[in-house]
Amino acid sequence: MSFTADLANRKRYFSAAAVVIILDQVTKILAHAFLPGRDAVVVIPGFMNLAYSRNPGGLFGLFGTWGVAWRTTLLTVLPVAAVILIGLFLARTREQDRRTLSGLAMILGGATGNLIDRVFRGEVVDFLDVYAPGQALAGWFVKQFGTAHWPTFNIADSAIVLGAGLLVLDILRPRRPAALED
Repeated sequence: MSFTADLANRKRYFSAAAVVIILDQVTKILAHAFLPGRDAVVVIPGFMNLAYSRNPGGLFGLFGTWGVAWRTTLLTVLPVAAVILIGLFLARTREQDRRTLSGLAMILGGATGNLIDRVFRGEVVDFLDVYAPGQALAGWFVKQFGTAHWPTFNIADSAIVLGAGLLVLDILRPRRPAALED
């Protein structure tokens, strides 16, 4: 298959990344418009709420207390490089595995969605609040981690985790002979 034909086939993966970016940005716009100043909105009782927060840091608020210059450099410049590299890899790799390409597309879309927030808002909008259901499990989480709530997150974060999970599955699964691959 030629590079041009292969790149045309990759169009669906870049489209998937674009869908993630659009869903992420639309949900963040809605969260920013309707959730600030409100109590948590229960979505699934005992498990999930919508709760608005803004994260100036990285994963789990890491680097949030760093000075603005360091934080901006670390959380903007490095993700720009990562988005470029993932995009180039997605476009140029000879990899044909749909799981790998889908994982890269999800990571690309999620990383770009959070990068858009950093560039235009200076921080990332989070609004999904998931927590341990039931008293026993919630009590165990509080005892172990000090809270039963996972740090708030967004669609971009979910896409990044899903994409990373697909890549891990691809690494862990045994390879089929080329004649059996689709």
